[in-house]
Amino acid sequence: MMNLHPEWSYRAVLYEMNVRQLTPEGTLRAAASKLAFLHDMGIDAVWLMPVYPIGEEQRKGSLGSYYSIRDYRAINPELGTMEDFDAFVAEAHRLGLKVLMDWVANHTSRDARWITEAPASWYERDDAGASAVPWDWTDTAKLNYANREVWEAQAAAMEFWVTEHRIDGFRCDMAMLVPVEFWQQTAARLRRVKPDLFLLAEAEETNLFDGGTFDACYGWEMHHLLCDVAQQRVRVTALRDWLYADRGRYPRTAMRLAFTSNHDENSWSGSEFTRLGAARSIMTAFTFVVPCGLPLIYTGQEVGYDHSFAFFDRDPIPASLYRPNAYTEFYRHLTALHHAHPALAAGGRGGDMVEIRNNAEDCLMTFVREAEGNQVVCIMNLSPYAIHADYYTGIYAGLYTDAMSGMPYELRGRVEEDMSPWSFRILTR
Repeated sequence: MMNLHPEWSYRAVLYEMNVRQLTPEGTLRAAASKLAFLHDMGIDAVWLMPVYPIGEEQRKGSLGSYYSIRDYRAINPELGTMEDFDAFVAEAHRLGLKVLMDWVANHTSRDARWITEAPASWYERDDAGASAVPWDWTDTAKLNYANREVWEAQAAAMEFWVTEHRIDGFRCDMAMLVPVEFWQQTAARLRRVKPDLFLLAEAEETNLFDGGTFDACYGWEMHHLLCDVAQQRVRVTALRDWLYADRGRYPRTAMRLAFTSNHDENSWSGSEFTRLGAARSIMTAFTFVVPCGLPLIYTGQEVGYDHSFAFFDRDPIPASLYRPNAYTEFYRHLTALHHAHPALAAGGRGGDMVEIRNNAEDCLMTFVREAEGNQVVCIMNLSPYAIHADYYTGIYAGLYTDAMSGMPYELRGRVEEDMSPWSFRILTR
């Protein structure tokens, strides 16, 4: 089977690491000590939020935004040294984990090295000649992609981390704000030195997949629908409609990042406990079984830390709370499910969603994903209502294993059962 993506990525589970808040120390060295925990839980790749030096001009909060970068080829002293970074990557690779860096191509800090060392034409300028501010990001300066020297400098800096520091790919911040031709050219350049490079776009534009440039993009619209269903602003029919529409928008090989939290949602909209409430577990499970899905876990979710992190200041998880618990075990079951079943693979290898019709389709989703002789049946009450479910399984009747309990389960031809609010069952064979 031809690999359009790195082999490890088809059934991968990603973890977004907020180094500043993960540990009381807030350093790369301390973060490296958590990699074994993540590996044991079933994580395949760690995406590091930006680890570069942060600008001081118009800095927000006491420590500034990770996304206001002074130097693309250095490590933020707050987090440690380049030697600490290399040790982090080495430990991740020893455990079999991949490391993705966060890349911010659209802008730098307002006191970045390039502001003084590069020609003025590297930045967009306002009427007074000052470097332009994108939107209300007052601690940043907008790069000028009309200047091809910026393309070369960005690509060379990315190549620096790939060739000299052995990283495995990039999560590309606000990828739609720079020309898609830049990403196409740069992706081709980087894959000449690392053919199995992985690229994730924080964007949903379909042209990001032209020519196989990106492996995956965000599922922002899906995420917001999960929150809307949880809060009953819409019914599950809206989510179902999105899934069918999304199937036709992208190449079948496109992966979609599926998540219940990330650094933006957590800091600005609240933790998944706040946004999803009683629906948290079922929505999390959904991100592991959705077609084309590349599941993501954000810092703190692995231990059920119900907290909205301060974005510009130190606000770490207390060491006493970072230990395996029921939330860890829940994710361990889901990662094992995702790894074990070819039907759930992303990137065009897994099965499409085949619906089993039921009697309560404004609340209930019953569907199958099937590939390589493997079947995964999902029965999900995506509503706050108790449902008397009634559906025919047809050719999918038979003996299965319950993915969450490990117990055998017989799925009969006609099923009638009472389902409590936000309850679900995932069956495999």
